[in-house]
Amino acid sequence: MSAFILRWLVTTVAVYVAVKLIPGITYSSVGALAGASLLLGIVNAFVRPVLLLLSMPFIIVTMGMFIFVVNALLLLFVSQMIPDFQVDGFWSAFFGAIIISLTSWLLSLFFRSSDGRVHTITHHPSMKKAKARLVE
Repeated sequence: MSAFILRWLVTTVAVYVAVKLIPGITYSSVGALAGASLLLGIVNAFVRPVLLLLSMPFIIVTMGMFIFVVNALLLLFVSQMIPDFQVDGFWSAFFGAIIISLTSWLLSLFFRSSDGRVHTITHHPSMKKAKARLVE
């Protein structure tokens, strides 16, 4: 459960960064921001994979750039569902989706591990180093 809350917090921070950087994206309350980020996470988890599969020919032809269009359309969808979260148009959604993706990716780097579980990355001085011989 804490992994879900952590992922939701990362998405909320990413949406907040997009609101601050893109003039066409606004929210009226913190609850609207949290609700929009929650709905965006749910839509990204369930609807986005289907849309990516259906738009695979466009993604291949545009060498992956059409994924940004899909992300923008999902952000526009979220703004239609949450009344206090507004995205003015496609281009605001397009650049907002890019900002959200980059910010979310950067923040996720600090909390990801190889076993699939979420851990904060820290430095442990007691970590053992491999003892090996160099064969020439």
